Amino acid sequence: MNVKQQTQAGFTLIEILVVMAIIAMLAVMVAPNIFNQQAGAMRDGALAQISALETALDAYRIDMNEYPDSLEGLVEDETGRAAWNGPYLRGDVPMDPWGNEYAYEGEGREFTLISYGADGAQGGEDDDADIGR
Repeated sequence: MNVKQQTQAGFTLIEILVVMAIIAMLAVMVAPNIFNQQAGAMRDGALAQISALETALDAYRIDMNEYPDSLEGLVEDETGRAAWNGPYLRGDVPMDPWGNEYAYEGEGREFTLISYGADGAQGGEDDDADIGR
Protein backbone atom coordinates (compact mmCIF):
# COMPACT_ATOMS: atom_id res chain seq x y z
CA MET A 1 0.00 0.00 0.00
CA ASN A 2 1.16 3.42 -0.91
CA VAL A 3 0.29 6.09 1.55
CA LYS A 4 0.13 9.43 -0.11
CA GLN A 5 0.84 12.40 2.00
CA GLN A 6 -1.80 15.04 1.52
CA THR A 7 -0.69 18.64 1.55
CA GLN A 8 -3.04 21.51 1.83
CA ALA A 9 -2.48 24.53 -0.32
CA GLY A 10 -3.75 27.94 0.78
CA PHE A 11 -3.10 30.84 3.08
CA THR A 12 -3.30 30.90 6.82
CA LEU A 13 -5.43 33.38 8.66
CA ILE A 14 -2.32 35.21 9.88
CA GLU A 15 -1.02 35.64 6.33
CA ILE A 16 -4.34 37.07 5.15
CA LEU A 17 -4.45 39.50 8.11
CA VAL A 18 -0.91 40.69 7.41
CA VAL A 19 -1.74 41.37 3.74
CA MET A 20 -4.92 43.25 4.74
CA ALA A 21 -2.94 45.37 7.21
CA ILE A 22 -0.40 46.27 4.52
CA ILE A 23 -3.18 47.25 2.08
CA ALA A 24 -4.85 49.39 4.76
CA MET A 25 -1.58 51.21 5.53
CA LEU A 26 -1.00 51.92 1.84
CA ALA A 27 -4.55 53.25 1.46
CA VAL A 28 -4.06 55.59 4.43
CA MET A 29 -0.86 56.97 2.89
CA VAL A 30 -2.15 57.30 -0.70
CA ALA A 31 -5.72 58.58 -0.20
CA PRO A 32 -4.83 62.12 0.95
CA ASN A 33 -2.61 62.61 -2.12
CA ILE A 34 -5.43 61.59 -4.44
CA PHE A 35 -7.88 64.04 -2.83
CA ASN A 36 -5.33 66.89 -3.02
CA GLN A 37 -4.85 66.23 -6.72
CA GLN A 38 -8.61 66.35 -7.28
CA ALA A 39 -8.87 69.74 -5.57
CA GLY A 40 -5.99 71.07 -7.67
CA ALA A 41 -7.62 69.78 -10.84
CA MET A 42 -10.86 71.56 -9.98
CA ARG A 43 -8.96 74.83 -9.40
CA ASP A 44 -7.18 74.36 -12.74
CA GLY A 45 -10.54 73.70 -14.41
CA ALA A 46 -11.96 76.92 -12.96
CA LEU A 47 -8.95 78.88 -14.24
CA ALA A 48 -9.39 77.38 -17.72
CA GLN A 49 -13.10 78.25 -17.78
CA ILE A 50 -12.37 81.78 -16.57
CA SER A 51 -9.79 82.17 -19.34
CA ALA A 52 -12.33 81.02 -21.96
CA LEU A 53 -14.97 83.39 -20.55
CA GLU A 54 -12.46 86.27 -20.60
CA THR A 55 -11.77 85.58 -24.28
CA ALA A 56 -15.50 85.61 -25.06
CA LEU A 57 -15.93 88.82 -23.03
CA ASP A 58 -13.10 90.49 -24.96
CA ALA A 59 -14.69 89.46 -28.29
CA TYR A 60 -17.99 90.96 -27.08
CA ARG A 61 -16.21 94.18 -26.10
CA ILE A 62 -14.58 94.46 -29.53
CA ASP A 63 -18.01 94.28 -31.17
CA MET A 64 -20.03 96.31 -28.66
CA ASN A 65 -17.34 98.67 -27.28
CA GLU A 66 -18.24 97.64 -23.71
CA TYR A 67 -18.62 94.50 -21.64
CA PRO A 68 -22.08 92.95 -21.19
CA ASP A 69 -24.17 93.57 -18.06
CA SER A 70 -24.31 89.81 -17.39
CA LEU A 71 -22.65 86.67 -18.73
CA GLU A 72 -25.94 85.80 -20.45
CA GLY A 73 -25.13 88.66 -22.84
CA LEU A 74 -22.50 86.37 -24.36
CA VAL A 75 -25.20 83.90 -25.43
CA GLU A 76 -28.24 86.09 -26.13
CA ASP A 77 -28.48 89.62 -27.50
CA GLU A 78 -29.75 91.64 -24.55
CA THR A 79 -29.06 94.99 -26.21
CA GLY A 80 -30.94 94.79 -29.50
CA ARG A 81 -28.02 96.55 -31.20
CA ALA A 82 -26.89 95.56 -34.69
CA ALA A 83 -23.24 95.40 -33.58
CA TRP A 84 -23.92 92.22 -31.53
CA ASN A 85 -22.19 89.41 -33.44
CA GLY A 86 -22.78 86.48 -31.09
CA PRO A 87 -23.27 84.09 -29.59
CA TYR A 88 -19.78 84.39 -28.15
CA LEU A 89 -19.94 81.04 -26.31
CA ARG A 90 -20.81 77.56 -27.51
CA GLY A 91 -23.82 76.51 -25.50
CA ASP A 92 -24.84 78.07 -22.21
CA VAL A 93 -22.71 79.95 -19.70
CA PRO A 94 -20.83 77.24 -17.77
CA MET A 95 -21.02 76.70 -14.05
CA ASP A 96 -17.77 76.53 -12.10
CA PRO A 97 -16.37 73.05 -11.29
CA TRP A 98 -18.24 73.04 -7.95
CA GLY A 99 -21.61 73.69 -9.64
CA ASN A 100 -21.87 77.38 -8.69
CA GLU A 101 -22.38 80.36 -10.97
CA TYR A 102 -19.43 82.62 -11.66
CA ALA A 103 -19.63 86.01 -9.99
CA TYR A 104 -19.52 88.54 -12.82
CA GLU A 105 -19.75 92.30 -12.77
CA GLY A 106 -19.39 94.27 -16.01
CA GLU A 107 -18.82 98.00 -15.80
CA GLY A 108 -18.41 99.46 -19.27
CA ARG A 109 -14.78 98.84 -20.19
CA GLU A 110 -13.86 96.72 -17.13
CA PHE A 111 -15.20 93.56 -15.55
CA THR A 112 -14.72 91.26 -12.58
CA LEU A 113 -15.07 87.48 -12.98
CA ILE A 114 -14.64 85.19 -9.97
CA SER A 115 -15.38 81.65 -8.85
CA TYR A 116 -15.90 81.53 -5.10
CA GLY A 117 -14.37 78.05 -4.85
CA ALA A 118 -15.69 74.93 -3.16
CA ASP A 119 -17.78 76.71 -0.52
CA GLY A 120 -19.48 79.05 -3.03
CA ALA A 121 -19.01 82.02 -0.67
CA GLN A 122 -16.80 85.05 -0.98
CA GLY A 123 -13.38 84.74 0.67
CA GLY A 124 -11.99 81.55 2.12
CA GLU A 125 -8.74 79.65 2.13
CA ASP A 126 -7.35 76.56 0.41
CA ASP A 127 -10.16 74.82 -1.55
CA ASP A 128 -12.60 77.57 -0.53
CA ALA A 129 -10.39 80.38 -1.87
CA ASP A 130 -11.74 82.69 -4.57
CA ILE A 131 -10.38 82.15 -8.09
CA GLY A 132 -10.39 84.77 -10.83
CA ARG A 133 -9.60 88.34 -11.67
